[in-house]
Amino acid sequence: MPRPLTPELVLTGYLRGAFPMTDPETGRVDWFTCDPRAIVPLDGGFRVRPSLARVVRSGRFEIRVDTAFDDVIADCARDRSDENRNWIGDELRAVYGELHRMGFAHSVEAWRGGQLVGGLYGVAIKGAFFGESMFCRPELGGTDASKVCLVHLVDRLRAGGFVLCDSQYANAHMAQFGLVEIPAAEYLARLEDAVEVTAVW
Repeated sequence: MPRPLTPELVLTGYLRGAFPMTDPETGRVDWFTCDPRAIVPLDGGFRVRPSLARVVRSGRFEIRVDTAFDDVIADCARDRSDENRNWIGDELRAVYGELHRMGFAHSVEAWRGGQLVGGLYGVAIKGAFFGESMFCRPELGGTDASKVCLVHLVDRLRAGGFVLCDSQYANAHMAQFGLVEIPAAEYLARLEDAVEVTAVW
């Protein structure tokens, strides 16, 4: 019988290099790892295209942190398409909500005209940040909002002394930012080092 999903179990999973996802058909939460592992570089390898840099500088979005965590995860939990189904089930959402209240899970949010139009969330443990999901609402004026949130996230992680930003699987969307794939064994070694670092969110 599977162990009940608790905040403590999820934190332990991250520390062992695993992450939870919900099967959209059955609602069952399973644990995953991947090899290679994708990470967002927190050094000079993080790339921001000039057009996006202009959007960041323009102030088009008001960026807030941890003011609407439940709303961010609710928007991230929408099905993207018939092929790209939601993997954040109700049980997982509830646990991430608990982790947020415990100070581990965080959101970066883009607001425009008083509406939440984009954002991302993840989990911070010591010097490691585990990125989970992001969304944007172009129909509400949120084009590029999630990308702007990612730029702000990286700036915040750098300023706070974080040394690892996990992105799990590589994809074309994240590749434009200079995403790096490393062997799973190297990821675990970096993770071990990161949890010895005291970082500030």
